Amino acid sequence: MNIKDYMQTLGQRARQASRLMNTAGTQAKNTALEAMADAIERDSAQLLQANAKDMDAGRANGLDDALLDRLELNAERISGMAEGLRQIAALADPVGEISEMNYRPSGIQVGKMRVPLGVIGIIYESRPNVTADAAGLCLKSGNAAILRGGSEAQHSNQAIAACIHAGLEQAGLPREAVQVIETTDRAAVGELITMSEYVDVIVPRGGKGLIERVSAEARVPVIKHLHGVCHVYIDDKADQEKAINVAFNAKTQRYGTCNTMETLLVADAVAEAVLPKLGKMYQDEGVELRGCARSGEILSGIQAATDEDWDTEYLAPILSVRVVADLDEAIEHIHAHSSGHTESILTEDIGRARRFCAEVDSSSVMVNASTRFADGFEYGLGAEIGISTDKIHARGPVGLEGLTSQKYIVIGDGHIRQ
Repeated sequence: MNIKDYMQTLGQRARQASRLMNTAGTQAKNTALEAMADAIERDSAQLLQANAKDMDAGRANGLDDALLDRLELNAERISGMAEGLRQIAALADPVGEISEMNYRPSGIQVGKMRVPLGVIGIIYESRPNVTADAAGLCLKSGNAAILRGGSEAQHSNQAIAACIHAGLEQAGLPREAVQVIETTDRAAVGELITMSEYVDVIVPRGGKGLIERVSAEARVPVIKHLHGVCHVYIDDKADQEKAINVAFNAKTQRYGTCNTMETLLVADAVAEAVLPKLGKMYQDEGVELRGCARSGEILSGIQAATDEDWDTEYLAPILSVRVVADLDEAIEHIHAHSSGHTESILTEDIGRARRFCAEVDSSSVMVNASTRFADGFEYGLGAEIGISTDKIHARGPVGLEGLTSQKYIVIGDGHIRQ
């Protein structure tokens, strides 16, 4: 069977399974999730054996240490996959929830019901735990899923898929509700993102190149974010000790995540008080600083920032620093250079905080908090499928609700329109 025929078959099966999942009860879905978790724990030895094959191949193919770390499964990560599925089972089921039901002057009642999207295609790289997370979220939200993991994790993903199918079958749900693409042929991605008759939405999780390709070529709606150029602005009305702690955490708590601060903006009135302390903390932590001319006057050992730096997601211990005149200039910089992911203001002035929240157009806007909180788990959503910087449908961390839509429900009693 060629790739096109193979993918068409997956799409047909997924569409049929999605109709069954649309009517699946909460108990059946939770039973499946718990059974998947049990199977992952029971078959941990097989998962480790499969992952060892991927790790050996990765080393032979020259994968760097960071990619190998993301690829690796161990006892702790396997336990985490199982626990993640149980946490999804414990979340409220959004499907079927009716809201905003109101009487109209005509006497009819009009409201909205939350419903699954249908078939979700998810394309991701390296981390095999995404297979379990994505399957669990799609299942609980009543969707069918077609998962395309990276070729470097092929053995691991198929072993996890076997656990997922065991859980579905135990709960009496169709195993085709979660299909993990078995071929490593890159043409499968091209087919998946153009099967509009079978796939309702695509979620790419990976590097900027993957997401740009999917966005350019897809004939199916895409939930995406290209990159996270996140800003923290220290206002001249900030509590300086609080601001220093938050700005340090936003950069150094973890470097390789999309919600890590990449640019620090500091009001000129407090720059000479704040930057020397922060600069030493960053430099002691091994963070390379790149700044504007004014920050260079205050900090020794800082490199001059280029135009490109202000638009760069480093995902590394590198930070851009700019001294700005005031809140207006900070907002102007964010408008020019933000990727629309997460921005934070550090201030004790409630009026400025409100202005920042109203005028900064990102998927998460924070006051006196680290950008590292921009995360589905921290927001109380449980696991997340990703963080969307789109403005339509899902925005910010995408959990169960983001994998559903709404339809209007109208209730009458023989009403006719006059």
